[in-house]
Amino acid sequence: MTNDVTRRSQVGIGLVVAIGAAFSFGMSGAWARGLIDAGWTPGAAVTARVWVGALILLVPALLALRGRWDSVRRNAGMVLAYGILAVAATQLFYFQAVARMDVGIALLIEYTAPIAVVLWLWIRRGERPTRRSILGAAIAFVGLVLMLDVITGATADVIGILWALGAMVGAASYFLLSAQRDTGIPPVALAGLGLLLGAIALSLAGLVGVLPMVWATGDIAYRFGTVPWFIPVLAIGLGATAVAYVLGIVSTRMLGSRLASFVALAEVVAAMLFGWLLLGQLPDLLQGIGAALVLAGVVVVKLGEPAAAELVEPLPERAI
Repeated sequence: MTNDVTRRSQVGIGLVVAIGAAFSFGMSGAWARGLIDAGWTPGAAVTARVWVGALILLVPALLALRGRWDSVRRNAGMVLAYGILAVAATQLFYFQAVARMDVGIALLIEYTAPIAVVLWLWIRRGERPTRRSILGAAIAFVGLVLMLDVITGATADVIGILWALGAMVGAASYFLLSAQRDTGIPPVALAGLGLLLGAIALSLAGLVGVLPMVWATGDIAYRFGTVPWFIPVLAIGLGATAVAYVLGIVSTRMLGSRLASFVALAEVVAAMLFGWLLLGQLPDLLQGIGAALVLAGVVVVKLGEPAAAELVEPLPERAI
């Protein structure tokens, strides 16, 4: 009984932290839109975001790792995979997809990551999803379709779809890798190291011309007025990156990758909220219905979680 109460308490706290992570991640789009409208390329905005987050977490990560460098060496493959897949690849592939196809469709494909997580756990660990989990996934998927307004005839090409699928794999890897709780690496350290590796990877992509990068130093306009360019950069780097990744790792270790990945769908709702607050963009009735369906889908998935909580997600041997 004591273990059951402790488990329920952990899940409750984990849900709060996960929602906090989703809302932190969700603010990035509205802040970044101001930068892009002012002449920044998406690649430049993303790279600045990751570098700021990495530098903010550098000292806390080093302090958290004091005396635990053996854990980093033992899990070097996982840390590298986190930085390259969960951070750099997800951002890079998504913006490559946006360059070739409708933004809504690209984001919708990326946000099928929770379904990919469920399938991975089923295939890798034999954890067959419950009927409620499948129903919740379907409800959330329909909600995303409505919220992202992708039923109006937008078209996409095959290469763009492949890039978006790459972003989906990167997003799914974020949840699976964040759920590793037997590494001995504190969440803030994993976030800091991953962001540093991701920032380096994005910078290299920019240097070789894969990721176009253009910066501008003029003021940035938002609904409430104009601000210097470094204000949104710091807001994205601190709130939507450093804080968001730490909260995301903590919540995923508490909830497991399956549930955490579905709760993270609240990021889309948060993005719409910040879009209204910063840019004056209001969702229409159809998008509002979609937001309600996303939240309903998350609740159904929670109800469909198996009684035996998932503990540690073992990585494939090649990745360790």
